[in-house]
Amino acid sequence: MKIVILILKLLITVIVGQTLFFKFSGASESVYIFSTLGIEPWGRIALGALELLSIVLLWIPATMLYAMVLILGMMFGAVASHIAVLGIEIMGDHGELFILASVTLCSSATLLILHREELRVLISKVVPTKGA
Repeated sequence: MKIVILILKLLITVIVGQTLFFKFSGASESVYIFSTLGIEPWGRIALGALELLSIVLLWIPATMLYAMVLILGMMFGAVASHIAVLGIEIMGDHGELFILASVTLCSSATLLILHREELRVLISKVVPTKGA
């Protein structure tokens, strides 16, 4: 199981990490995406910063769950943006960005499922129970 978790963390890190260059350098695809969504440039930079933070937190055992939830949320937003606004294909990429976001979404969801017991404990600390 530890090997599966390591592979999923590496996969997420590589996919999310390689997109940071494009977000921070203002690559044409990134500018197009965030302009279409109406949040260029601040949305592009803020999301890049959150993605950088999340891949660092992913490798720290005490913050890994937070990172997985953050990544899951960001990738859900990315996939939903593709489906609802951007379309599957962006600037002739044959759906590559959509596929990468989908793979990252599934990988982070799988990690959360594999760590569901720790997630339950974390949620129980954050969300009060009835009668408490």
